[in-house]
Amino acid sequence: MKLSIIVPVYNEEKTIKEIISRVRAVPLNIDKEIIIIDDFSKDKTREILSKIRDRDIKIIYHENNKGKGSAIRTGLQHITGDIIIIQDADLEYNPEEYPKLIQPILGGKTKVVYGSRYKGKITGPNLLSHLYGNKILTFITKILYLQDISDMETCYKVFKKEVLKDIKLKAKRFDFEPEITAKIIKKGYKIYEVPITYRSRLFDEGKKITWRDGIKALYYLIKYRFTD
Repeated sequence: MKLSIIVPVYNEEKTIKEIISRVRAVPLNIDKEIIIIDDFSKDKTREILSKIRDRDIKIIYHENNKGKGSAIRTGLQHITGDIIIIQDADLEYNPEEYPKLIQPILGGKTKVVYGSRYKGKITGPNLLSHLYGNKILTFITKILYLQDISDMETCYKVFKKEVLKDIKLKAKRFDFEPEITAKIIKKGYKIYEVPITYRSRLFDEGKKITWRDGIKALYYLIKYRFTD
């Protein structure tokens, strides 16, 4: 078994070295590979990545800015692992939690795991717009897709590779979260949630998702309920 860790990156010169170090340091009983997709960063992120020569790290560079969803889709084209996890590069999520995130899959309980911030612990600045926005989107997900989850927008989404077979993803930006959630539920998969820790950050620290992305997420939740 191998874990493929997809890391979409855009303008993370302050955190990219540390997140790579943290991911590599996680002790696992299975092999892992790291696929980093730089989405045409304009700071020193590319310069930092260009100096990495580790064999367990693949680095792909977009030649223009396409968005997080596009970066993840690019990463999916390069994975060789049996289990996939998405890892943001901003240090809001802690890679040390990989073992408990993949254990339900390794143990045969499920094929899809979401790391829930709302069943775990949230620290850092409390952005009420994000808190209530996510809760509203999660509530709508429950109504539309009849599955009881607490954190639809979490970055920590973990899948067996077979789950994504025959799923055609179209997301370009932050619409990845509602699209993948809608499509895996419609394929009949049950999402198993694991409590995680989360350290939020502010916009001046590099946070990128805004209320506009929340409105778009709502649109895509409704769209994919009735279309493919």
